[in-house]
Amino acid sequence: MPTIRVPAPVPRRYLVCEPRHFDVQYAINPWMREDAQVDSALAGRQWETLIRAYRDHGHTVENVTPVAGLPDMVFAANAALVVGGRVFGSYFHAPQRQPESAEYEMWFKAAGYDVYRPESLCEGEGDLVPAGRFILAGTGFRTTREAHAEVQEFFGVPTIGLQLVDPYFYHLDTALFVLDGTDGTGGPGGTGRTGGETAAANIAYYPEAFSSGSREVLRHLFPEAVIATRDDAMAFGLNSVSDGRHVFIAPQAVGLIDQLTSRGYVPVPVDLSEFHKAGGGIKCCTQEIR
Repeated sequence: MPTIRVPAPVPRRYLVCEPRHFDVQYAINPWMREDAQVDSALAGRQWETLIRAYRDHGHTVENVTPVAGLPDMVFAANAALVVGGRVFGSYFHAPQRQPESAEYEMWFKAAGYDVYRPESLCEGEGDLVPAGRFILAGTGFRTTREAHAEVQEFFGVPTIGLQLVDPYFYHLDTALFVLDGTDGTGGPGGTGRTGGETAAANIAYYPEAFSSGSREVLRHLFPEAVIATRDDAMAFGLNSVSDGRHVFIAPQAVGLIDQLTSRGYVPVPVDLSEFHKAGGGIKCCTQEIR
């Protein structure tokens, strides 16, 4: 196993939405069952634990007001991608979620941001992951390749398309997350690894969620990546948030937690099991404002 110098944590700014109206009222991914029973009180406690963990580790957390009738609005990551203070909005695949875009757009505008409205289907950080010098962009189930081109033109950052092939990993952020290599502002971050054509970042991912060609791309760009098992991926272990050192992660992903610890990262287990019923986890609930 390679020896990796884990950088110091970088304070982050996160946008979240309280799960006041969270429920499973429809089925738009394999995790969702219309007969699912959501324990609203437990969901609220789990979410508060996540917010407290972020703040305890020095991160800023801001809130968008939840709206009745939008049960998935808690999944703030899907609403936008923010890089360098520029906001690329969302255009949801499912009609049930499309009204969320306007609610988040209003928050960003009130905070002083302009918001770009994509012309193609695009689900924000669900499928768009800044990783060092690149933006990794998932497709196959939600965000389209046409949206990838819009992202590259908007940010001027090389955007690399990755094909998702397993419906349980319908968003890129369920199959991959960045461990380090961004500085929290949108620019590349230092990891102590440079040279060649690597991404100057490191990631964790589940290879079988991707097409064969996309797996080759990931192997080429991230030769030191942490490789997750299917068990850990199905436990939402890859729907995690890292500040470069601390990794906020589902406690059920025990093998991945062990791997991260052995690499020098500090896992911070946070149980969001109620949100798994809707196909979401820690990252889904967290929009990063870079």
